[in-house]
Amino acid sequence: MTHQLALQQLTDSALPTGAFAHSLGFETYVERGLVHDEESFGVWLAAFISQQLTYSDALAIRFLYEDVPVAELDALLTAQLLPRQLREASTKMGGRLLEIGAEIFPSADLAEYRELVGSGRAAGHQPLAFAVVARSLNVPLPEALAAYLFAAVTSLTQNAVRAIPLGQNAGQRILRKAADGVAAAAERSSHLTPDDFGAVSPGLEISQMRHERQRARMFMS
Repeated sequence: MTHQLALQQLTDSALPTGAFAHSLGFETYVERGLVHDEESFGVWLAAFISQQLTYSDALAIRFLYEDVPVAELDALLTAQLLPRQLREASTKMGGRLLEIGAEIFPSADLAEYRELVGSGRAAGHQPLAFAVVARSLNVPLPEALAAYLFAAVTSLTQNAVRAIPLGQNAGQRILRKAADGVAAAAERSSHLTPDDFGAVSPGLEISQMRHERQRARMFMS
C-alpha cells in the first residue's frame, strides 16, 4: 500500500513538473491539420505510445531497474532524443521531478543522480528521474512502467483537450482506448534489446523538430 500511494503521487497530474506546457510534437500535427478531432488525435497518440514511449522512455526505465548505470542511460537518452525541444522537455521535467523527489522521497540513488546532474555529468531526464525514485520506493517494474506510461498519456491527452480542442468526455474516451496501448507498450519493452533503444520513426522526430519554427504555438515542445 505504501508504494502504491507514493506511485499515485508521483504520477498525479497535479505534480508540478511542467508537463502541461509540452505537446511533444502533436501540436505540429494540429497546425498542419492532420490532428483535428478525437479520432485523429487517438491515431497520433497510439503511434507515440508504440514508438517514443516504448523504445525510449519504457526501455530506459527497464534498463535502470536492471542495474544499467544511470549515467550511461542518461547519455544514451541525450544522444537519441534528436529534436532539441524534446531533449529540453525531458530535462526540464526531469529536473523538477528530481527536485520534488529529493524533498518527498529522498534516497541515496536519487542523491547520486542529482549530484551527477548538478556537476554537469548528466542531463537529468524525466524517465530516469522517475525510475530512480520508483525503484527506491520498491515499486515493482511492471507497476512502475504502467504508471509512468499512463501518466504521460494522460498529460498529453489533457493538453490535446485544450489545444485541438476536444471535450472532456472525448479525452476520457481516448484514455480508455489508450490503456490497451500502454499495456502493450509495457509488455513489448520487456522483450527489447539495447540495439532497439531510441528506434523512433523519422516522421515523428521531424514533426518535433518543425515545432521549434512553427509560426504560432501554445506549447514549448
